Amino acid sequence: MDKLNYTSHELAARIGKAPKDFTKKDIIDFIISEEIRHVNFQYPAGDGRLKTLNFVINDAAYLDEILSCGERVDGSSLFPFIEANNSDLYVVPRFRTAYIDPFCELPTINFLCSFFNKDGEPLSSSPEYTLHKACEAFTRSTGLEFQAMGELEYYVIAPDDACYPAVDQKGYHESAPYAKFGEFRQLCMNYISRTGGQIKYGHSEVGNFTLDGKIYEQNEIEFLPVNAEEAAEQLIVAKWIIRNLAYQNGLDVTFAPKITVGKAGSGMHIHFRVMKDGINLMQKDGALSDDAKKAISGLMELAPSITAFGNTNPTSYFRLVPHQEAPTNICWGDRNRSVLVRVPLGWTSKKDLCAQANPNEKSGASYDTSQKQTVEMRSPDGSADIFLLLAGLAVAFRHGFENPNALDVAAKTYVNVNIHKDENKAILDSLNVLPDSCAASADCLEAQRAFYEKDGVFAPTMIDGLIATLRKFNDRTLRADIGNDQAKILELVEKYFHC
Repeated sequence: MDKLNYTSHELAARIGKAPKDFTKKDIIDFIISEEIRHVNFQYPAGDGRLKTLNFVINDAAYLDEILSCGERVDGSSLFPFIEANNSDLYVVPRFRTAYIDPFCELPTINFLCSFFNKDGEPLSSSPEYTLHKACEAFTRSTGLEFQAMGELEYYVIAPDDACYPAVDQKGYHESAPYAKFGEFRQLCMNYISRTGGQIKYGHSEVGNFTLDGKIYEQNEIEFLPVNAEEAAEQLIVAKWIIRNLAYQNGLDVTFAPKITVGKAGSGMHIHFRVMKDGINLMQKDGALSDDAKKAISGLMELAPSITAFGNTNPTSYFRLVPHQEAPTNICWGDRNRSVLVRVPLGWTSKKDLCAQANPNEKSGASYDTSQKQTVEMRSPDGSADIFLLLAGLAVAFRHGFENPNALDVAAKTYVNVNIHKDENKAILDSLNVLPDSCAASADCLEAQRAFYEKDGVFAPTMIDGLIATLRKFNDRTLRADIGNDQAKILELVEKYFHC
């Protein structure tokens, strides 16, 4: 069967093409044949959120005009580093990102857009173009493709019905009726897949508790690895979908990094792999490859400044504390959730698990399990600017491949023990630590900015703006000042609830 005929991407199935092959003619023909009257342009702004510009299709000529030329927007209202006296920008749709809006009562096609300046050049400081430059620079340097996937963790919040209560902080993979929002999660997954999101799976997560008469239940939706630019697009649309569905269903949802003391925070772990001609290079002879270790070494060196993209409000640093399955020290290891970069179990046994579980299946069926190997960065959270975070990771990987001492760096930062156990204190003390505040992250970005600005990937004005924004939180001693004061933490969480 043609793979495209089995796609859940609603628009791709109806056009009969993979999204990467969409043309303007495909879009126009579909809109006219289906009598669609509305188009939305969407794009991430400086706050990391998805913005929307609505169009009514007056006639075929106007449809062709907006798809060809885009539209003009006020850049100073979208990005803090653009001055009001020279703020006009163009937004132009990327046809491969088109999807049928699942929320509009009137049939509507949505597009993600690229930004262009007055001279018709890509806006060097826009999030989506920064990621594009970072991926191009990585491929140009290494000949490899950077693929990524995200884990979206979030809390669903609703009035407590007191029936079948879950065990506090024991919600991992729980089923109904102890987990209350599995049906809502499946609805989210369905909507995300219809818009083109490549979902791996979804499940309830560790975090669950009751507070002030409300249930807080943590859930996760994890994606499949795709080109890093597509991964960012899928994640930002997915967050938009989850929030809209929550609103429609009378629920509240937050991607906030931390809710309260002693309860699991929500991360946005990023898995990655490097590819060559469609082949995953993360394994060699059943073990982690040197290519994977080079990428990891880049993360080890640039991890302090990556928090500037992946942990962008003060509550981020209430999650990055010891003993909460969130990293605090810069190290990596196999299957180890106490480290910053984890190498997950990678199907290296070479045994036919399917045949063992299913006696009717003939043993020996070939399946290349090496393509499933990824490596996971565990520090980012839901406050991340997804495009800039993945751009920062691409920069770190490139540094790892270009550093002649990369394998030594990887060897020195590898640990295979739980670093938070008393007997491993000497190892813990030898490791560098992640920043403990937005202000400290700004300092690290200032110190390492040359890596990101190299070859024009990150615009200096963007770096300046990020540093200024992080320092405005004035949170250098906030974590120590608040300590475990639950009331003050809740006040802080409420302030940054919709990150």
